[in-house]
Amino acid sequence: MSVHYENCLLCPRLCGVNRNRGGRGFCGETSDLRIGFAGIHRGEEPPLAGSGGSGTIFVTGCNLGCVFCQNYQVSQGGLGAPVSPKEFTEICLILQGKGVININIVTGSHAGPALAEGIVAARKGGLSIPVLWNSSGYDGLETLELLEDIVDVYLPDLKTLDSGFAGEFYKAPDYPEHAAAAILKMMELKTLSFNQDQNRTMTSGVMIRHLVIPGRLDLTRGVLQWYTEHCKGRALLSLMTQYTPVYIPGRNVKIPGRFLSMSEYEAVLKMLSEFGIDDGFCQELVTGTDWLPDFNRRNPFSSGLSEPVWSNGKLL
Repeated sequence: MSVHYENCLLCPRLCGVNRNRGGRGFCGETSDLRIGFAGIHRGEEPPLAGSGGSGTIFVTGCNLGCVFCQNYQVSQGGLGAPVSPKEFTEICLILQGKGVININIVTGSHAGPALAEGIVAARKGGLSIPVLWNSSGYDGLETLELLEDIVDVYLPDLKTLDSGFAGEFYKAPDYPEHAAAAILKMMELKTLSFNQDQNRTMTSGVMIRHLVIPGRLDLTRGVLQWYTEHCKGRALLSLMTQYTPVYIPGRNVKIPGRFLSMSEYEAVLKMLSEFGIDDGFCQELVTGTDWLPDFNRRNPFSSGLSEPVWSNGKLL
């Protein structure tokens, strides 16, 4: 148990609940570290996947409420099982032994102290590859400072800088200000560094992801302008075009009901040229639902994209 959970202020929600005594804030989690899946993932950006893949660990719970989250079974549905620092170490070392180039912690913003304990234990047990912090960007600055000597690469989203959109679709109208502050802090903590291998795999630094929303290219323009003003030369950009209408049971917010169009995709490419952004990646236009994960399966992803090592509460 960590003192940080006694009056939990780890993220911008500032819930103030005692998670050590079973209290649950917005994230829905106590002080127990729970994970929904761990495995090799080969679909990340080249500097994050390399030739060996990324060792992804999906943390149960989330401090956002994205109404089209593709991982909602884990982030919002409570799917997962508790792991001790010893079990977390074992998962990390198995992934490392299978040749992954990093340990990729997915949606861990609400579980910083437990993850810090687990990563320290894994380092003592022989973990030597970089640790990647894959978050929504809705991170508390105190949590980032707690992870300063533990995390090597930050992979935050910058979903939007529009508070109205953030409130309706992510249940966090203050998302823009806190995500911007978190990304600026991340760039202070880590500078860009790469291995000199075929994929120039990242060993340190920040890569910022932004998902383009159909019908709302104004949101993307705002993000690209902010990135140009604050991040060029300090972080990489990853522009994602894979928006898919995901229908979450019980959701009562109407979401964009289509994929990105080719004309929208071409307009986004023109924006990149307009802002002179060439330090990063732009996903090819993706339509269809075959790639969507189902965390009720032993392997939530396609076998070509992923290889499970931990699922449904046990090592495989």
